[in-house]
This record gives sequence, C-alpha cells and structure tokens, in this order.
Amino acid sequence: MTTLNISLPETMRSFVEEEVTAGSYSTVSEYIRTLIREAQDRKAREELERKLLESLGGEAREMGAKDWEKLRARVRQLAVETRRS
Repeated sequence: MTTLNISLPETMRSFVEEEVTAGSYSTVSEYIRTLIREAQDRKAREELERKLLESLGGEAREMGAKDWEKLRARVRQLAVETRRS
C-alpha cells in the first residue's frame, strides 16, 4: 500500500476526525478509502446506466457467449466491491 498526503481545511479535518471518533471508522485512512470506493461504485453505476440507455436506442441483437462472459465478470466484480464496502 502506498501513502498519499492531502491538505484539508480545519473544518474538514475536524469532521473526518469526528467520524472516526464516533466509531463509524477505525482510522482516517479507512474513512478516505470508503469515500473513494463509493465514488468508484457511483462512477461504475453511471457508466453501466449510460451503456444501458445507449443500447436501448440501438438495434436489438442476441447475446453471444462473449457477451454473457462479460456480464458475468462485471457482476462478479460488483459483488466483490460491494463486500468490501
């Protein structure tokens, strides 16, 4: 794991420390990692929604073996990411 230093205004720093102290998170790093995971999940959902909407406008076609494998891989990835959260 690598280290990343960030600068925060005092009000944000206090907020993060309060979240950790309240017992929601064990460390500041855990809190930040959770926020990043949530942002990654949100971006993935937005991309999936964009693709679904795009496909609704396209011509329908039958899914092939490669299509099903891509879908299975994506569902497995989302399941792993959900368990981490």
